Amino acid sequence: MKTKFTLFIGLFLVSVLTFGQGLALVKEGKKAGYINKSGELVIPVQFDDAENFSDGMAAAEKEDKWGFINTSGEWVIQPEYEKAKDFNSGVAVVLKDDIWQYINKSGTRIETPVSDKYYDFNDGVAFYRAQDLVGLIGTDGKVVLEPTYDKIAKFRNGYAKVKKNDLWGMIDKTGKIIIPVEYTAIGNELTTVGVDARKEETFGIVSNGSFNVIDGADKVYGFYGDAKLTYARKDKLWGFVNNKGEWVIPPTFEKVKAFVDGLAPVAKGKMWGFVNESGEMVIEASYRDAEIFSEGMAPVKDKKWGFIDKTGKLIIPMEYDITAGLSFSGGKSKGFKNGLARVKSKKGWGFLDKTGKLLGDKWYQNAENFSE
Repeated sequence: MKTKFTLFIGLFLVSVLTFGQGLALVKEGKKAGYINKSGELVIPVQFDDAENFSDGMAAAEKEDKWGFINTSGEWVIQPEYEKAKDFNSGVAVVLKDDIWQYINKSGTRIETPVSDKYYDFNDGVAFYRAQDLVGLIGTDGKVVLEPTYDKIAKFRNGYAKVKKNDLWGMIDKTGKIIIPVEYTAIGNELTTVGVDARKEETFGIVSNGSFNVIDGADKVYGFYGDAKLTYARKDKLWGFVNNKGEWVIPPTFEKVKAFVDGLAPVAKGKMWGFVNESGEMVIEASYRDAEIFSEGMAPVKDKKWGFIDKTGKLIIPMEYDITAGLSFSGGKSKGFKNGLARVKSKKGWGFLDKTGKLLGDKWYQNAENFSE
């Protein structure tokens, strides 16, 4: 019993400590530092510039040189580089003496084949370009895939789209072809449901080895997360289809966004509301704009943005901005993440909890989302 109890306490502490590692980059004046999820300034505002934490380290600049710090703010790799990019998969790209190179977390250079350009690692691999073709290298610097394709996109969920002779397909991280290179266009992300694609002027969904045509569609987007429906356009109106290419919700909306937790933002005329997977309007179209749900809440807009719950109840008043800033990218950055939402008021940028309370009672000149 004692052993089980001790193990439980150990796992609990690991969970707490792991959660506590999330830090957010904040800026005041011309300096940067980091806060934790309690709103405490745990790494003082002291750097000339800095980046988000990634792989447990963050690139930071002092006196025109870049290095890397840990979550305690200590220099792990001294500032000796002209430029430095984020660590990913234990590797970072840095510029030293006008030469781009890869380093590991001890600051040791990783030898790689000569490349026309050095790319960030992503999900354990990096692009390797030679003679106008792209292949892959691993974190040990060895070639995983010889330069083969005209283009390889960012890996997502372990897969990346590739281009060869103006046609697209998908590969995995070993270079194995997952979807044949035979499509005029293909989506960025293959989920367990499928991926959007186009053959000449025909739009559809690639799923389980088949290209399922969407009747009448002239545009289609990819599946978001674990959603079973995605959105497509026909005759200038939007609806939702499944991975068989079937219209589940007819195209009757002027604008739509992705399904999350069974709800999707849709626009009728100039106003936005939310439909369920049966196409029923469950939250009235009464907002000037709306974003996807995240952690049970969604941003909605009148003149400013606020947040509603899944019943449509306004929980946080519409008095904030949620876009712009350092690195916002798409709807997934505009809502709640680990219980906090990044917003802007007249006083600056900060974080709200799900009751609308300001984290740490502090606004900043700028603030990034918390790192994982």
